[in-house]
Amino acid sequence: MQSSIHLKTNSKSLALADTGKTGILLINLGTPEATDYRSMRRYLKQFLSDKRVVESSGPVWWLVLNGIILRKRPKTSGRAYDLIWNRELDESPLKTVTRSQAAALAKMFGGKANVVVDWAMRYGKPSIDDVLQRLTDKGCDRILLFPLYPQYSGATTGTALDNVFDVLKTMRHQPTIRSVAPYYDHPAHIKALADSIRAHHATLDWEPEVTIASLHGLPVDFIKKGDPYQDQCEATVAMLREELGFPDWKLLLTYQSRSGRTEWLTPDTEETAVGLARDGIKNLTIIAPGFATDCIETLEELHIRAVDAFLKAGGVNCSVIPCLNDSTDSINMLKTLIDSNLQGWI
Repeated sequence: MQSSIHLKTNSKSLALADTGKTGILLINLGTPEATDYRSMRRYLKQFLSDKRVVESSGPVWWLVLNGIILRKRPKTSGRAYDLIWNRELDESPLKTVTRSQAAALAKMFGGKANVVVDWAMRYGKPSIDDVLQRLTDKGCDRILLFPLYPQYSGATTGTALDNVFDVLKTMRHQPTIRSVAPYYDHPAHIKALADSIRAHHATLDWEPEVTIASLHGLPVDFIKKGDPYQDQCEATVAMLREELGFPDWKLLLTYQSRSGRTEWLTPDTEETAVGLARDGIKNLTIIAPGFATDCIETLEELHIRAVDAFLKAGGVNCSVIPCLNDSTDSINMLKTLIDSNLQGWI
């Protein structure tokens, strides 16, 4: 009798599960809605008010943020965004590419009516709050979260998941949640990065002597408190060297996007590029293996500032390898990761 009841219960549960939909939510960092002062200020205030990003608090930090940073930085950040803005769609490239990634993945799941693919930004629009509600409104009772950060940090993946669970706390009927793990060492990711380097190098009419792998920087204090980001960055670059057959000196790990007076991870990307030029390196390429999509950090910091610094210091040729973006290799890699996390759901 007990066995019979058990089987009936399982059968009912399976039937109920089959009536629901599965949502796949790509999450990226964020973007301002425009490059004007007010839009940049709104975006920066949301970003810099996040305690996962800036751990300072209290009245002194409030005065620094609102009285100094949010008065000056919107202008300088707006000018940087102006240099890389997608004029055709009037949006940042990060938004353009993330939308395209979601659309490509949705097409790959086109044969499954019970799968819904969507995308959101931790800061800016579309917000995680709005998109989670949209997915549940469409009947998604299971949602796979995919933070598009290969390496984990509390300031990226951590705060994205915080935001998700803050939203879930307000829901009477919560969907079942899974999250894709950091994929810094996944073979599909390493191979996609290596193939992108090989393909880009093949387009050049000069031979790169050194390639810099530039990862986003992080305050050293975050690492000391237990953030695994640095270890995962080092693992990515070590595996990429092995995949390419490069010695250590031919693929260098550096960190970019330093700000403020606190101590950040080193070596710095621009300083390394300048040092290489002064040491006689003439031909350099740069890749950003911590970014799933091209954004302000790659298009302005690397394509413009780092390249310019290298050439002014005596370098002759410098080229930045695009992020994986919405390339076929990228979408196939993201689909591989998603499929492994959807087992038992679809």
